[in-house]
This record gives sequence, C-alpha cells and structure tokens, in this order.
Amino acid sequence: MFKQLSIISIFFLIVLAVQANAESQKANVKGPITITSESLTADNKAHTALFEKNVVAKTTNLTIYADKMLVYYKEDGGDVTQIDANGNVKVLRESRIITSKSATYYAEEEKVVFTGEPRAIDGDNVVSGTKIIYFTVADRFLVENSKVILKSKKAR
Repeated sequence: MFKQLSIISIFFLIVLAVQANAESQKANVKGPITITSESLTADNKAHTALFEKNVVAKTTNLTIYADKMLVYYKEDGGDVTQIDANGNVKVLRESRIITSKSATYYAEEEKVVFTGEPRAIDGDNVVSGTKIIYFTVADRFLVENSKVILKSKKAR
C-alpha cells in the first residue's frame, strides 16, 4: 500500500512539475501531495490504485476533486501511465477552475482530456465545449464545439 501511495505522489509531482514548467517564472510546485478519500483499493496485479468517495488531491498551489480516481502505473518502476477521474471533477489552480464530469490524464502525451460538460473559468471569462484538451507542457488548450464568454474590464 505504501508503494502505491508513493507512486501516486510521484505521479502528481511529475504532472505538477510539467504544468509548473510552463509557469516557472511565476511559481513552482512546492510541498508534498496529499490524497484523501474514503476508500483506496490497490491492485498490484492490474497495476492500479482506485480512490473512491470524496477524493481530494492537494499541493500548495493545486487541488483536484473527484468522486473517484483510478491510477494506472507500469509494473517496472511504477511510473504512472494514466489517471481517470470521474464524477464532479474540479481542478483549482490560482484563479483558474476547470470542471467536468470526467477527466483523463495521459502521461506519455502530457495532456488532460476533460469530457462531460467541461468548463474552464478564469476570473469572469468562461470557455466551454464538448471536450477540452489541456496540453500541460505547452500550457495550451484545444476546445471542441467551443463557446467563449469574455468580459471586458470596463464591464466589471
């Protein structure tokens, strides 16, 4: 169980380090990652760890909420390959909030795909669509069937 928690902590550090790289001039990810849930089921044969019920993953500058998270990792070394977050997914970072019904992180492609009414909010500006893909290294978004609401500073 300790190995799975270590693997998951390492994964989140890697994800956050990649995201922080795009914003390295502003802030780096610092401190430990804490994942809490009402239930954790680790399957060493399937190389997965399932967190269920009120899942919260926190660092000093990022918080991820979901009803459940399934973490896939490699047999050799335990590197995380994918994370599936489902149910009331919410990601908070600085002034940005992204919500959706589900999100999948693909480690090799360094991207997060939000589906199920995804919505990104930055201050008064809102972007929504059928799918939002966030490329973590480039700090770039791709939105399918997008709707964007931009509010001018004068209107505030």
